[in-house]
Formats: sequence, structure tokens, C-alpha cells
Amino acid sequence: MQLQFIGATRTVTGSQHLLTINGAKILLDCGLFHGRRDESYRLNTEFEFYDPSEIDILILSHAHIDHSGNIPQMVRKGFRGKIISTFATADLCKLMLLDSAYIQEKDIEYVNKKRAKKGEPPISPMYTAKDASASQELFSPIRYRTPIEIAENITLTFYDAGHILGSALTSIEIQNNGNKTELCFMGDLGRPNMAILKDPEKIPAPDIIISESTYGGRFHKPTQETEAELEKVIIRTRERRGKIIVPAFSVGRTQELVFALHNLFKKNVITKMPIFVDSPLSVNVTEIFRRHEECFDQETLEYISNDEDPFAFRLLTYIKNAEESIALNDCEDTCMIISASGMCESGRILHHLRNSVEDPKNTILIVGYNAQNTLGRKIVERQEVIKIFGEEHRLNAEVVVMNSFSSHADRKELLDYFNSFDRNKLKNIFLVHGDYDQQLKFQAGLEDIDFKNIKIPERGDVFKF
Repeated sequence: MQLQFIGATRTVTGSQHLLTINGAKILLDCGLFHGRRDESYRLNTEFEFYDPSEIDILILSHAHIDHSGNIPQMVRKGFRGKIISTFATADLCKLMLLDSAYIQEKDIEYVNKKRAKKGEPPISPMYTAKDASASQELFSPIRYRTPIEIAENITLTFYDAGHILGSALTSIEIQNNGNKTELCFMGDLGRPNMAILKDPEKIPAPDIIISESTYGGRFHKPTQETEAELEKVIIRTRERRGKIIVPAFSVGRTQELVFALHNLFKKNVITKMPIFVDSPLSVNVTEIFRRHEECFDQETLEYISNDEDPFAFRLLTYIKNAEESIALNDCEDTCMIISASGMCESGRILHHLRNSVEDPKNTILIVGYNAQNTLGRKIVERQEVIKIFGEEHRLNAEVVVMNSFSSHADRKELLDYFNSFDRNKLKNIFLVHGDYDQQLKFQAGLEDIDFKNIKIPERGDVFKF
């Protein structure tokens, strides 16, 4: 057995790991890399370590674009194998990959107009809607806790990761001459006691684990403080008669934020302020959420049993068409605009930021993780001048970062999850999907609770078992 690390190595984007077992080539995730435009384009279009046409199976941990977003590029380059995911992940990807292609095509069209004015040659999108549509035919979804044989002597079982709708902990069992080896690919681990979804499911200790480490050295505020902090942001911005602009991932973060706003509405905290979810994808994703009650926790199920929609209330408006989105720029009263993408790398959020960041009355509310070199990270760092569509803008708006909305386990939650594992059985730990400083802190934390043989692989590193 050979394991090669290709993406999300010492960074949080572009999740991809190649597992080769007795000749079978199994890819764990196929995410888009986000960062500097030229570097991202190269990493997402060049398959340096494998030929996509030779991959037998792609196992998908969840639908976030940094885990699934480069599937159409694989298909474009010849991949025709099975894509195994949960049913909810398959449903989400059908929307998200088409949306990713559409956004790329539209953003490139906008950028090329500017390039033409400067006499620069046009550039092409990484993939098109046609490529995304072709990938949909390859999905072969399975249920949680239902073992299936994916190749000779190789069995796959999904467990609920509690991160986003349909997210999975991937357990792979390999039989060889009467011996059994168990490998777990964590994907992204969720948090206990979060809104909407069930808590992450505990699994038996594997022999090998590939673990995320996004917040390996950071702590989230208690979830019960989240709504109180959100309330203060709303009141403060309302007093200035400003707008609240929220870059949010269409899957998970948008629904969690809407759920929290629903609770504030029920408590009469927000009575007049209109709230807009300005993302066609978020609207469609929310419909998929409604169809997958098997992922909901007890609180959300109680909402539904009382005929109350947790994703709708009087002040909330979902926007699909571009004309309504553009009209939001003329709104002079206090309002909240929730729009994708969460890292501010593409989509309608760029237009709302362009029209809002220079006004000190406004608030930019960051509710998710932003990778290095993304526009979202530059806003989090409160850089004085940021570029949007290649044009410079002064960042005068208030910036509020609320990591308590994160659906990633923090340091304590990650260590608590590992603490249930048998130290004698878990012999190999690989840390991925985290900035290097966070990985080093998480590695030290694992060593403090007596785990050994913890590695932080670099891009291209190969390990044999």
C-alpha cells in the first residue's frame, strides 16, 4: 500500500491524496486550490502526480469546493471511474460543480473585458459547465454505516463527520493474507453541539489516520456565545445606518447563519432589518438541506415537527436573479447581505464588497476560515488596501471575525476526538488541511496525550506500508 499527499499539504485548500493498494488507484478528494491566481490555475489544471484516466475510484468526503471542486477538471482529463460519496454530498455536488463552472466562466468574462482594455490577451476558465455536467454521471452514492467492497479485499464505510450536510469520515479496511489494516480519512471534522447537524460520529481506532488540522492551535468561543456576539454586530451597524456584508460558503455556513438569525428574529432582536441571501447556489442548497433530514440533530427535527421552517422567516429574502442582486447596491437602509464565496475569491460577494468596503458605516462580517493569499484573508488581516477585480479599494469598513460559526473542530475538539483512540492501534498519524503553524501546534498537542509517529507531509510526499 502506498499513500501520496498531493493537496491540502501545509495549507487548507486543494484536498487530494492518492492511495494505491495492490494496483488499485483510489483518490481521496479532488478539491480546488485557492490562492494566487497564476499558482491556483497551474495547480488545478496540471496533474503532476497522476494521470486522471488511471484513477479507478474517487472517494469524496464532502461537497465543499476545496474538497470536490476539481472533479470536472479530472473528467476533462480522462477520469471515468466511480465517485463514491454520501447521497447528500452527491446532491450538493450536482449543484456546486455546475455553479463553480458558471462562476468561473462569468468571472473570466469580466476579467477579460478589463484585460482587453489594457491590451492583454484573454484567459480561459479552468473548466466549463459541460465538464461539470459530465462529472455528475459518475457519482455512485452510498449510505452511512453501510460497508461496500470497492475493490478486491478493500471495504469502504462512511460515518457522519458532522461538518456539513453529508460530510463523511471515510473508513477503509484492507485485507491481505489474513491481516487487516484500517485507514481513516477524516476529511473535515465537525463540532459537537452545533446547530442543524448531528455531532461527529465516533469510530473505532484505525491503524492509519489522515487528519485535518485547520484549527489545530486555535480555540472557538462556546457556541452559546455566538448569537449574543452576532446581536451586538447587528445593533452596532444598525446605529451607524450601515450594511452588514457577509461572505459565506453556500453549503453549511449560510444555513447555520440563517438558523441563528431565525432565533434572533424569534427573540425580537431583529424586527425591521431586511436580510438577503444573495446566491442562487445558496437558495438551491437550502432546498437540498430540507430533503436530507437524516443528517439533522434533534433541535432541527423539532422545528420541522412543529411545521416551522428553520431556513425561513419574515425578514429573510432569497435572491436568485442578477437584477435583484444589483439592486441591493442601491439599498440605503441598514440590511444584511449574505453572499458567496466564503473566501471572497469569486461570485456576487465581490460586487457587494466593491460597493461597501470603503464606507466606514458598513461592517464586513467574516464567519469562516480564509486561506492564505485569498481576498478573504486580506480582509481578515485588515490590510489597508485590497484589490477587487484588479482595482484597489481602501478597507474602511469595520471588519468582524466570528470563528465561532466555523464548522471545523477546534484544537480542544480535535484532541477530544483523538483521545478516545487506542494509542497502541493507531500507529500512523498524518496531518493535512491546515496552515503549517497550526499543524505544528496540533502535532505537539497529540504528543502531549501520548500519540506517536505524527507526520506533516509536504506536497508529493510518498509513504509505503
